Amino acid sequence: MGLLDHLDELRKRLVRALAGFVVTFLVCYGFSEQIYSFLARPIYRFLPEGTRLAFLGITDPFILYIKVAALAGLFLGSPFIFYQLWAFVAPGLYRTEKRLAIPFITVGSLLFLGGGAFGYYVAFPFAVEFLLSVGSQFEPTITVTSYLSFLMTVILGLGVMFEMPTLIFLLSKLGVVTPRFLLRHFRWAVLIIFVVAAIITPTPDVLNLCIFAVPTIALYLLGVAVAWIFGPGEKKTDEA
Repeated sequence: MGLLDHLDELRKRLVRALAGFVVTFLVCYGFSEQIYSFLARPIYRFLPEGTRLAFLGITDPFILYIKVAALAGLFLGSPFIFYQLWAFVAPGLYRTEKRLAIPFITVGSLLFLGGGAFGYYVAFPFAVEFLLSVGSQFEPTITVTSYLSFLMTVILGLGVMFEMPTLIFLLSKLGVVTPRFLLRHFRWAVLIIFVVAAIITPTPDVLNLCIFAVPTIALYLLGVAVAWIFGPGEKKTDEA
């Protein structure tokens, strides 16, 4: 395939991934109020009894439900999106490697969901508790838009960071990186992970930073192991 063919294939896969996302978004929009109630639970654990989140603009609730549906639709449609990603890179793989499609889609989706769940159940409550304790002498008036933006940053950020093994697997299959290269530059990887974690982490304390960074470092090492096991070895010309 030439460059233009690759670009055309990429366009097709992006359009199909977007179409799949639109379908899951519409499905989730029908349950947007229930999804929002689920997403709002972590903050209410730390607020006084009877406190409710506020909104300032008349269109804020409508925009809120759209964002909620988009967030849920992205997670719900992640298997289809990962399938489109695999379908784009599959023509450059060998026949034996193409059999890894189902494991790749399954593991990639589970890691994305796992990162979001880790953010919702672990990282986000820690951050909320810390931030509310800092402002304990004030009366909290939290808007739904600021809260959801805060929550989406944590959940999506960790969902993406948890894709480290998937990214390393793809790059190793494409011959971009090798396990030795990844281990040789491990120090730089740790630095980059901490920098990204510092951007995502909503609090300046070291504990919350480590909650974001340490699991990602562990997943980086897992990705190195995956690249070592499934990375391209000596290729036989008759496999193509």
